[in-house]
Amino acid sequence: MELYIGIMSGTSMDGVDAVVVDFGKEQINSVQMNSMDFPEDLKADLTGLINGYHTNIEKIGEIDHRLALCYAEAVQQLIRKAGIEKERIAAIGCHGQTMFHAPVSRYPFTMQLGDGNLLASKTGIPTVADFRRMDMAFGGQGAPLVPAFHQAFFHSEQEKRVILNLGGIANITILADDDEKVLGFDTGPANCLMDSWIQRVKGEKFDRNGDWAASGKVIPALLDEMLGDNYFSLPAPKSTGRELFHPEWIKKHLNTTKEFKNEDVQATLLELTAVSVAEAVQKYAPETEAMYVCGGGAFNTYLMKRLETHLSNVRVAGTDDIGMPPQQVEAIAFAWLAMRRVKNLPGNLPQVTGARKKVLLGTIYDPKTF
Repeated sequence: MELYIGIMSGTSMDGVDAVVVDFGKEQINSVQMNSMDFPEDLKADLTGLINGYHTNIEKIGEIDHRLALCYAEAVQQLIRKAGIEKERIAAIGCHGQTMFHAPVSRYPFTMQLGDGNLLASKTGIPTVADFRRMDMAFGGQGAPLVPAFHQAFFHSEQEKRVILNLGGIANITILADDDEKVLGFDTGPANCLMDSWIQRVKGEKFDRNGDWAASGKVIPALLDEMLGDNYFSLPAPKSTGRELFHPEWIKKHLNTTKEFKNEDVQATLLELTAVSVAEAVQKYAPETEAMYVCGGGAFNTYLMKRLETHLSNVRVAGTDDIGMPPQQVEAIAFAWLAMRRVKNLPGNLPQVTGARKKVLLGTIYDPKTF
């Protein structure tokens, strides 16, 4: 067995997914998974930091530390649940929590918090973190990184496939016969705007099954206004995050709508995700036969129906149909990236991120003591 742990806490900020994966015998076997909610005080601080509320260096440093403790607890729960000794784990791959992602600014940077040193110390397991910045150092966007994994495990010679991840942000991977021809990019918002709206209006964490959105009607003028954002017309490679698509972004566009019902806004936000994804697929992969969906949005049945409507000639299904539970895909991807780093193998696809070359992704934090 060749065991690695992958940890993912994405832009939806609903908690931590951790999975033990066996990469032995040139195949993948998910051994065990554990999901853990963020403590409410940590989630509140993360939300405030990402939404640009007043903060300081001390607060950022504390959150970096607290996240590492949270990740360590998720790992310890996972190991107990799986009944595996920690010494059998080759490494942990931890993406960290993205605080800000600015790949095309004057001084491009990306910031993920969750101290890899502390995570390695608390678990006693070598940890790979800081996956994005080496790609950016060579001119890339540092995102998305999972297309290389998607290509390795989901490519099919019998079917033209797209993999869609619906986390806080939506991103697609257009699989190809040749690794050098794989495309992938962030299409725009997914759960981040829908979650923030229902939290603001109803105090609920998310719109289960998309039921609230389904009860409303799309506001055409608002949808057109939102789709007019410059991001949607940018060519790939491109990536984005909550630094663009946040509650104030919704508020800005609502100022152009004189009257609206709250459920209609939710319906429009869901439609924004469906339309932006569909338009990206139609533009960059018009011959797509099937689109397999992962991430939390795969369980939004109304969003899945809207995607089917806009992509009527494409089979839309969850990645469980091709052997991997939707909620595990990204965590498994970062376990795979950790394995690549430990073996000194490149992890990025330059044609996806825009980097000048293939590079090693991630820094290894080794907890060995002497």
